[in-house]
Amino acid sequence: MTESPDVAPPLDHYDIDVDTLIIGAGAAGMVAALAAHEAGQDVLLIEADALPSGSTALSAGLIPAAGTRFQRDAGIEDAPELFAADIQKKAKGENEQALVDVLAEGSGAVIEWLSDTHGLPFSIITDFDYPGHSRRRMHGLPGRSGAELIDALRGRVEALDIPLICNRRAKHLYASNNRVFGAAVVLPDGDIETIGARRIILACNGFGGDRDLVHVHMPDIENGLWFGHDGNRGEAIKWAEGLGAATRHLGAYQGHGNVAHPHGILITWAVITKGGFQVNGQAERFWNEAQGYSEAARAVLSQNDGQAWTIFDARIADIARQFADFKAAEAQGAVITADSIQALEKACAFSRGSLTATIGAIPYGGIDSFGRQWGSQELSGPFCAVRVTGALFHTQGGLDIDPETARVRRLSGAPFENLHATGGAACGVSGKGDSGYLSGNGLLSAAVLGKIAGTGAKREKRDKRLISAFAAPALQSPR
Repeated sequence: MTESPDVAPPLDHYDIDVDTLIIGAGAAGMVAALAAHEAGQDVLLIEADALPSGSTALSAGLIPAAGTRFQRDAGIEDAPELFAADIQKKAKGENEQALVDVLAEGSGAVIEWLSDTHGLPFSIITDFDYPGHSRRRMHGLPGRSGAELIDALRGRVEALDIPLICNRRAKHLYASNNRVFGAAVVLPDGDIETIGARRIILACNGFGGDRDLVHVHMPDIENGLWFGHDGNRGEAIKWAEGLGAATRHLGAYQGHGNVAHPHGILITWAVITKGGFQVNGQAERFWNEAQGYSEAARAVLSQNDGQAWTIFDARIADIARQFADFKAAEAQGAVITADSIQALEKACAFSRGSLTATIGAIPYGGIDSFGRQWGSQELSGPFCAVRVTGALFHTQGGLDIDPETARVRRLSGAPFENLHATGGAACGVSGKGDSGYLSGNGLLSAAVLGKIAGTGAKREKRDKRLISAFAAPALQSPR
């Protein structure tokens, strides 16, 4: 186990010197690497794990974007202004407006750049709506899988010969006043290697994997299943104190109340938006599911044993099967199917007639006592159920940044000259808690801020021989 990350004065000499050092090779880090490479910079991308994955690999890999050609081709009219309004409405206006505007305005361009320049085959989801989005704007790869997105980005990084070094966890930052000068990383054998850099991009995600930090900043979810990446240990916010960097909204997070239990598989929220609902162990509904899946985490965890059941039908299951996770849940027996409500009651050990009564009380075409507006299409057999629990997926607060440059702000409000943050290391646009999370906010920040941070100032290319010896192990990492 390594020591806590800290900040130290600059060194006189570093083992290696690079132009742009990116710490973390999730979606944010790899997007930043592609952008920095395109801008003519020599880039070194380091990753703590044996292979890039991060929180992205555990998600559905969907990036919301407004005004793309994919939307236009599908007949969807959208605009950044509308997207920005949706983000702020969900977060009750708690976000910095400038950051919201930058993310909304940059979303379409980054999707088309990843598609046109880097060949990522995005398409838009057109058969269901995500809570809080007034337009269909979720863009994903064919398998609707975050692991697929990570693999595609990694493929481009390797194809462009951008040095990617795995099994390197950053331990120290070297900084003075408003500049950073480099970092120390821990090698697999425990040795320390120092890297000098003209600028550093922190893409090391959030702090959900550090239970002490979760307890301090978001105690209402500390008992939830940790469904994020264990490498999210909060280095960025731990460095903040030594750097004199500002943080914002550290109580913000994305939860999810639809994780199959005990299988630990995410069940897409489409099963709710297309007409499903949740019940407790007595087959009674207990909240307004239309509020969103992040809020669902607390709602489900408040039930007996922190568990609930999600109820839907075969029609909805057909829609959900476009997601690899749902198919995996079916393969592992997490999805219970029965021809009748009575048979489903028995399979889930509900009291006879209890689920029948719950379904019979749904006011199709109207509004129920929880405030949920129902469509007119009723559930019909075969019927499905999944036992679920609530989980913490990733934190949404982080380092305070200048939206135009993704440079980290100091406590004074002035930005560092050469320190950037993106993805989960930076404060996102989900307000102060969990209810402000709008579907896709995490990857929206990763993609747009990654592109902004990576682009930076165009610099002259340096001699790549400086990093060739250090970079050699990258291509030896197993796939």
